Amino acid sequence: MSTASPAARRPLSSTAILRTALVWGGIVTAVLLVVGAVVGFAVAGAGGLGSALAGVAVSAVFLAVTAASILIANRWFGDPLYVPIFFGIVLGGWLLKLVLFIVAIAILRGQPWVDPVVFYVALVVSVIASLAVDVVVLLRMRVPSASDVSLPSDPDAGDRRA
Repeated sequence: MSTASPAARRPLSSTAILRTALVWGGIVTAVLLVVGAVVGFAVAGAGGLGSALAGVAVSAVFLAVTAASILIANRWFGDPLYVPIFFGIVLGGWLLKLVLFIVAIAILRGQPWVDPVVFYVALVVSVIASLAVDVVVLLRMRVPSASDVSLPSDPDAGDRRA
C-alpha cells in the first residue's frame, strides 16, 4: 500500500499546461528554425543562416528550461519539503540559464559567421512566438481556480469524502 498522500498521487493542474506549452513551443521552434534559416540565408548568406538558427536555438533552450524545471520540481508535490525543493529547482534553472546565456553570447560574439542583426531578430521573434504560445495555451486550458485544493472534513459531521 502506498504511503503517499492523495494530493501526491494526482498530477497538478499545471502539469498539463506546462507539457502542452512545451509541445507547442517545440512545434513553433521547428517552424521558426526553418523560416529563420530561409530568411537568414536570403538576407545574409550562410552567416545569416547560422545566425538565425543560433538565435532561435538559444531562445528555445532558455524558454524551455523554466517550464521543464517546474515540471521536474512538481514531482515532489505532496512532500513536506515540496516548497523549498520547488524553489531550489526553479531558481537553479534560472541561474543555469543566466550562466548559459553569458557563455553562449561570449562564444557567439567572436564568431566570424555570426550576423548580429539576424541573430538578434531571430532571438526576439522566437521569444515573442514563445510568449504567444504560452498565452494561447493558458487561455485555452480549462483549469478551475482552486484545482489543487482539498478542503478539510468536519470531524463532527463525519468524513463526507468517503
